[in-house]
Amino acid sequence: MTAPHTTIANNTAPTAVAAPPLPGSLMAAEILEQPEALARQLEDGRPAITRLAAILRDADVKYVLLAARGTSDHAALYAKYLIETVLGLPAGLASPSSLTVYGAEPKMDGVLWLAVSQSGGSPDLVDSTAAAARAGALTVAVTNAPSSPLAAAARHHLDILAGPERAVAATKSYTSQLLALWQLIDAWAGGNGAEAADLPRLAADVLVRPEILEVADRYRFVNHIVTTGRGFSYPTAREAALKLMETSYLAAHAFSGADLLHGPFAMIDADRPVIAIASPGAGGRALHPVLDRLAERGADVCLVGDAGAARPLNHVVPLPAVHEQLSPILEIMPLQRLAHAMASARHLDPDAPRGLRKITETW
Repeated sequence: MTAPHTTIANNTAPTAVAAPPLPGSLMAAEILEQPEALARQLEDGRPAITRLAAILRDADVKYVLLAARGTSDHAALYAKYLIETVLGLPAGLASPSSLTVYGAEPKMDGVLWLAVSQSGGSPDLVDSTAAAARAGALTVAVTNAPSSPLAAAARHHLDILAGPERAVAATKSYTSQLLALWQLIDAWAGGNGAEAADLPRLAADVLVRPEILEVADRYRFVNHIVTTGRGFSYPTAREAALKLMETSYLAAHAFSGADLLHGPFAMIDADRPVIAIASPGAGGRALHPVLDRLAERGADVCLVGDAGAARPLNHVVPLPAVHEQLSPILEIMPLQRLAHAMASARHLDPDAPRGLRKITETW
């Protein structure tokens, strides 16, 4: 006997399925959020900056150690230049593994331990910050995560107020770190932060300029690239190289302009483009001899920053003139766009770099 045929009616309307985000859409959106993030830090972050600066002025700091990893390490390097040139204090980049791997117990009386991190979740930064506190250091964490383990481990915490960052490649958190560190050191030195007031407007202008997309089209098939800068622009060179490596899988090498003229200069040729970051000021002027040597070598050079520093045949991405200390905040923005555009041209997804996660845990 054959069972009767049964029809089951579906009276439920079909559920709309959201389309997956386009490759690179997270990174692109967060790059464009930077003017808003900078404005928020300037306005909402000022009270906390003022309070912390007063604490640091009263603390009799003799030396500053900066602890960071990855992109945050470049923000820490930027802070090192600021501390040495604005405050006149010696500053160095800490080796967290000295404390966490080798168990060193240095004496840190009079030391400010400044830990810089986006997520505040890396175990080695958390543990080394706790160890620094036990050794007598005054500890400060600068993060985008006020509820993070690093924020809890430090005596004081400074929120960079960048807002949630979902893309693996850090963009808005990096420039917010730079601004927060500049504000802190400026306030520590007695400044009022006025020089940074126009940054959100200038950033919005930089982010819509077309020149960097022309450079991306020119460099889309290169496999090796060199980035270089002097002074405050050297951290920008390092961060740009990291962005190109993690999004486009390029072999990108960053050098101080001074170091480039030593052994690494031998590898420069017409097939290995150089991105030179030349800020207005002493650092940019110190890069001029490097630009001359690159021109003599016939190198393919993209100059980002001060158009007046360009040599004949350089590709130029001009940036508005700001105080040299603040120039790294604008310098990195076209280079973030370059990394995104080159990844897209290679049919890669900069939101999902192979083998990487948003939070990298090291011990």
